[in-house]
Amino acid sequence: MADFSLKISPNITLGSYSSTRLGQFVREWGTRYMLIMDPVLNESGAAEKIKVSLTDRNIDYFTFEELPSSPDSSILERAINLARDAHIHGVITAGGEKAGNLGRAVAALYHEANNLYEYVDGATPTTSPLPCICLPTTIKDEFLFSDRIPVIDGRTRQLKLMKSPSGLVKLALFDPNLTVSLTENQTASLAIQTLCMAVECYLSQKSNFFSDTICEKAIELLSSGMDGSPTLSNATPPEQFLMQGGCMTSLAAGISSVGPASLLALTIGARYRLPRSTIASILFPYVIEDAARFKTERLANVARIMQVASDTTSSETAATALADNIRNRLAMANLPARLKDLNISIEQLSLAAEDAGQLEMINAMPRSMTADDLFDFIKQAY
Repeated sequence: MADFSLKISPNITLGSYSSTRLGQFVREWGTRYMLIMDPVLNESGAAEKIKVSLTDRNIDYFTFEELPSSPDSSILERAINLARDAHIHGVITAGGEKAGNLGRAVAALYHEANNLYEYVDGATPTTSPLPCICLPTTIKDEFLFSDRIPVIDGRTRQLKLMKSPSGLVKLALFDPNLTVSLTENQTASLAIQTLCMAVECYLSQKSNFFSDTICEKAIELLSSGMDGSPTLSNATPPEQFLMQGGCMTSLAAGISSVGPASLLALTIGARYRLPRSTIASILFPYVIEDAARFKTERLANVARIMQVASDTTSSETAATALADNIRNRLAMANLPARLKDLNISIEQLSLAAEDAGQLEMINAMPRSMTADDLFDFIKQAY
């Protein structure tokens, strides 16, 4: 067995109302910040609570809310220029992955002198990054603990994975109360997507004993969040289970790797501005059915953790029951079951499969795969 090496850079704080202490936490790294915030937080009142936490502790900041459905490198370039003009000490992100990815990219490139597209095309940042503090509000962030930052190349709409300097994220702050801005449909879609990520990390060729342990607990927590705790004495709210499971899934993604559904969701979402959670959820059952041919025992274990199958159920039957369970969840949440329901052509999807085949993540799939194999998933789910 290869040597096991683990390096986790950010501190993690998880708990209800932990976001109200944001101003207290960030004082460690400075007093002047760029706050990159998803504007949807204004509707729920969460944005105001985050801002109050900063102003009450005399933290100077300005807010950046230019976040379209899929912000690309042109938005990143504007954000970097604004940050430099304001001479900030650090970056705070509050929102889903588009806010988190944008904020981490700004912090990573703040001191760099070269053209932005050199880093988009693969150059490694060489200067020290600004401190970045992340408040995920959509359960998970698959690149939060990773050494890569997804950036959509505005020239081509292709997804690129920019190299991230070490020590970038100083604090990851998970507050279940920030998820109340999500609709019931959004919560269901994100929960299924996060479960998909946890299962893919469990199946990945990069998995190890440590990531397996985290994945198994993440799957248990996510299942409790979606179906309720198996013990009546546990009164933990569903959103807290989901946030705990999402935090652990994000950690697993940084140690192991997500798989075909998540990879295709990234590239399809980048090219065509479609919701990644919906794409990954649609592809999830097909990932299970493909992996059932060579990782049956692992899938059976997932089914038993979720109480979809009993200990006496055969592994093959348990794996089939798991795929059926995901399809039933999609139907119950009134979520699309086919990619064609997203009003996209198979020809367009073939380009996204080619994009995915060029990313290094393809080397960590549950089995050896090419762009053609990924396109087979698309055809099955179309």
